[in-house]
Amino acid sequence: MNTIRSLLKKTGVQAAFFAAFGAAAWYGGSYYERQRCREKLASLGLPVTLSEYPQFPITPIISAAEVDQNRVALVQKRTSEIMRFGFPSLNNVRYFDDFLLSYDNRTRVANWVFEHLTEENLKVKDNVNRELCQFVEDPTIHQFFRSTNADYYRSGYDRGHLAAAGNHKLQQSHCDQTFTLSNIAPQVGVGFNRGAWNRLEKYVRAQARHNSNVYVCTGPVFKPHREADGKKYVKYEVIGERDVAVPTHFFKVIVMEGHDNKLTMEAYLMPNQPINDNAPLTQYLVRIIRKSLYNNNSISPPTKLSK
Repeated sequence: MNTIRSLLKKTGVQAAFFAAFGAAAWYGGSYYERQRCREKLASLGLPVTLSEYPQFPITPIISAAEVDQNRVALVQKRTSEIMRFGFPSLNNVRYFDDFLLSYDNRTRVANWVFEHLTEENLKVKDNVNRELCQFVEDPTIHQFFRSTNADYYRSGYDRGHLAAAGNHKLQQSHCDQTFTLSNIAPQVGVGFNRGAWNRLEKYVRAQARHNSNVYVCTGPVFKPHREADGKKYVKYEVIGERDVAVPTHFFKVIVMEGHDNKLTMEAYLMPNQPINDNAPLTQYLVRIIRKSLYNNNSISPPTKLSK
C-alpha cells in the first residue's frame, strides 16, 4: 500500500493513473449508453445496428473480375450517343443499357430520364415480350430511398413509365429495365397514363421514324400554385410507406434531328390528371424556359435549332 501511495505522489504516474481511470470510465459510460439506445430502438421496432442505416458507399462494391467489361464498354458507348447534347444535371445518375436517369432520393422518383430513338432501334424483335416484364426495385439505390411495389399497391395510381417500354423492344433486357421502379412515377391511370401520355409516347416514336435521331428527356414536375392568401406553394401527395411523391405534372422535351441535319425541339408539360381524349397534344406545348422554372434541371436548347 505504501508503495502505491509513493508512486501516486509522482506527477507522471499520477497523470497516467487518472488518464487510465478516465478512459475506463468513458468507455464504460459510452458502452452503457449504446446499450440503452439499442434497447430503446429495438422497443420502437427500429434498426439497432449502423449497417442498417444509409452509409457510403451505398451501392455494392464488386471486384473488377466480376464486371462484364464488354457490357461496360457497350453502356459507355450508348451513353455517349444518348447524351450527345450534355446532361441536364449530374445528381445520382443511373446507367441502363438503353437509357439513363437521375434519381431524386427525396421524392423517390427520377429527376429526368434520357433516351435516344431512331427508326432502327425502335424495331421490335420477335422474341421480345412485354408481358414477361415485371416491376422491380432498383438495387443500386439504398433501400431507405428506393420506391417499392408495395408503395403503389392500392394507391389509386398507375406505375407510369418515364422511359416508355414501347421505346425499348430491340432486346428483352432493354424492355425489362424500363420496369425498374427508378424509371417509374405515380401517374393517374384512366385519361392520362392510358390516354394522353400514351398518345404523346406514340407521337415521339412516330417522330423517330421520320427523323435521323430523336433525343427525349422526360421527368416529373412539382408545379407551384397560388392559394387564397396570394402566396404560391408547392404541394403534392405522397403514397406508400416510403412517401413516394406524386408529381403534379410531367414534362417531355423532344429534340429531333432531320435527315437534313437540322434540329427542331418541342417541349410538353401535361398535368397529372385525366385529360380529354379529344384534346390535341399541341395544347400542352410550352416554351422550354417555362419548364425549367418548375424543375431543378437545366434543359438548354442545343445549337442549330430551327425553332
